[in-house]
Amino acid sequence: MISAYTGTQIREAEQPLLASGLGAALMQRASHGLANAVVRELQARGQRLYGASVAVLAGKGNNGGDGLFAASFLAARGMRTTAVLTADSAHPEALAAFERAGGRVHWLTDATLSQLTAETGRADVVIDAVLGTGAQGGLRGTPAALVAALSGQHAPLVVACDVPSGVDADTGEVHGPVLSAGLTVTFGAAKAGLLADPGADHAGRLEVIPIGIEEQLPWPALHRLETADLARLLPQPARRSHKYSRGVLGVVAGSATYPGAAVLACRGALAAGVGMVRYLGPPEVAHLVRQSCPEVVCGTGSVASTHVQAWLVGSGMGPDDHEQLQRARDAVDSGLPTIADAGALPGLPLILAPQVVLTPHAGELASLLQRLDADHPYSGRAAVEANTLGAVRLAAGLTEATVLLKGATTLVASPFQDFYSQADGTPWLASAGSGDVLAGIIGALLAQLGPDVGHFRDAGIDPDERWAAIAALAASLHGRAGAAASGGGPLTSGRIADALPAAWGKVSMLS
Repeated sequence: MISAYTGTQIREAEQPLLASGLGAALMQRASHGLANAVVRELQARGQRLYGASVAVLAGKGNNGGDGLFAASFLAARGMRTTAVLTADSAHPEALAAFERAGGRVHWLTDATLSQLTAETGRADVVIDAVLGTGAQGGLRGTPAALVAALSGQHAPLVVACDVPSGVDADTGEVHGPVLSAGLTVTFGAAKAGLLADPGADHAGRLEVIPIGIEEQLPWPALHRLETADLARLLPQPARRSHKYSRGVLGVVAGSATYPGAAVLACRGALAAGVGMVRYLGPPEVAHLVRQSCPEVVCGTGSVASTHVQAWLVGSGMGPDDHEQLQRARDAVDSGLPTIADAGALPGLPLILAPQVVLTPHAGELASLLQRLDADHPYSGRAAVEANTLGAVRLAAGLTEATVLLKGATTLVASPFQDFYSQADGTPWLASAGSGDVLAGIIGALLAQLGPDVGHFRDAGIDPDERWAAIAALAASLHGRAGAAASGGGPLTSGRIADALPAAWGKVSMLS
């Protein structure tokens, strides 16, 4: 599992070592790691090392020092190194080491901007070491003009030192312009802002360099499940399992306008291993469900008379679907684990419970927050997308539910303020019905794993936080299935469900 921390947490973990005089050692470990990461990346791309050109954009603080020291190590490997100093001073020891290694130094001014933009743009590697985790806001003045000009060109390999300059390490908010990195080499631990949008848009691949502060770190600000975690968490039927012991999911979804949503939700649930699916809804939708999924037991009864372990509600429902919306409210009131998607969100109580998983996209989350708190700062989709981590944190705190925010990076927040970030999919997942399949996967896992407190305790997860872990597990499976089904090309949502058992099996082989 990847654990990520805020920049504030990292700086607090460094403080005892800095106070004991180990600051220089920390910088050497970071800069060596950065240099070696650059070497590995060039080798992976089949590019030569000797004679390769490296330009480091260096600010005046420790981040600039890390970049200058790293460039001096690269010069010792035979690379041609240039430093573009973006402030009126630079880290003195790092600058001296860089000059001893034969690096060329240029001071960025209005007069040199055009020349240094052209020279930097011709480099094989650009190291962005202008702003670190403690920076407030983004680049200004001439450095901002340089980065804006470089961003408009065909970029060389850009490697960010700790964080891309202008990305908030705590929240992932972006203060442009930002030079998007192909690789971010971050020190001590991953930063939460690199695993949340829009910061993740600019971070590229993430590599963490240990520097000796790891034992000082507190509880993580954010988690990301990896393949081994999925293998440990996925439910597996026992030899004498039967359809009821494997979990029964009730589905309240679909409408005359969007009947396909019910079908896709049921297909997602069936593909995710649930023992049985019971569907409640309009007869015409039930007919379509039966045709597509003959395994589903369809009815028109009430929530109270339907025996299940979890509920899925909301997919494909509108404000005029009064009978279905009442069923959705009844499911939430039942106290059972419930995934509430799309059309159910506006009709639910404002205060819920941790076992209720809400799955809005950015626009739906903005509307939900408007209902909850008229003075919130996320007025509209764009505001949510500008600070996804802050928005999902606020929603979970206000609703007391588990909130999954769908997007290129899927974020999950528990009301206890435990967070997950998953980015296992492909842009081709952005298609109609994809969220319905995801809802089905979440519902199936809630039915199978929700009652099994010991399963999560054995995996090192607080049982009270299991609802967020289940949602993150589902998001990862959904992304992996979509990527496999796409193969790099267009994707229809039904194919996500078709690909899920194979994706599941590939993960399970590691358990």
